[in-house]
Amino acid sequence: MSRLRAALPLLLLIAAGIMLFASGALDRLHPEQLVAHQDELHATIASHPWLSRLAYIGLLTLAMATGIPGTVIIIFAGGFAFGVVEGTAYSSVGLTLGSLILFLASRYAFGAGSRHPPALVERLHHGFERHPASYTLFLRFVPVAPFGLITVCLAWLRCPLWLFLGATWLGGTVALIFETSIGAGLGHALQESDRIGLGLFLHREVLLPLGAIALLALLPLLIGHFVRRRRTAHRASG
Repeated sequence: MSRLRAALPLLLLIAAGIMLFASGALDRLHPEQLVAHQDELHATIASHPWLSRLAYIGLLTLAMATGIPGTVIIIFAGGFAFGVVEGTAYSSVGLTLGSLILFLASRYAFGAGSRHPPALVERLHHGFERHPASYTLFLRFVPVAPFGLITVCLAWLRCPLWLFLGATWLGGTVALIFETSIGAGLGHALQESDRIGLGLFLHREVLLPLGAIALLALLPLLIGHFVRRRRTAHRASG
């Protein structure tokens, strides 16, 4: 009974995420919908500037706290609606708050983490134990797994709260700059073509941040290849 009580906050977050995903609310934030209602969107932001910004931060906070897939759609929409600078700032607040909620709920549910950890946590355990600060920053800067999944893993590993918050804010914000730029770039590209298609992604405003995200995604493979080559060379020289 005590274990169920401890897991209740995390279970409620998961249930909220399922409801949010099933409601179709995120479908309204797809580029097609944003373009179709862009005049109405910008009019609403102009007439309710603070409420619209708080609503955006609240939606992203809820999505990040539940760990549902598709949060990048919300971030794209933030760039489309508010531009790169404002969109990144508001997304950073929502991402950090939502991740903190998920982290605390997960850590409360897992307790001391005495039970056998999941496979991904087991894989991350050795690197985290040897270099907790640098490894946590690496996990936040490099997308080795979905953001919410890494949050749950860090909770199981009992990552210190100060380290989790710092790495989440710093690493998350770096990725947000590129993701928000894509959303803002789509807005600029659509102003020129007014059509949705693959050609939109060839515009410089969209292509450059997409390339940066692709490089981030390739970093784990490049680092792994470099480490394996060093080990092979070390064994050969030994």
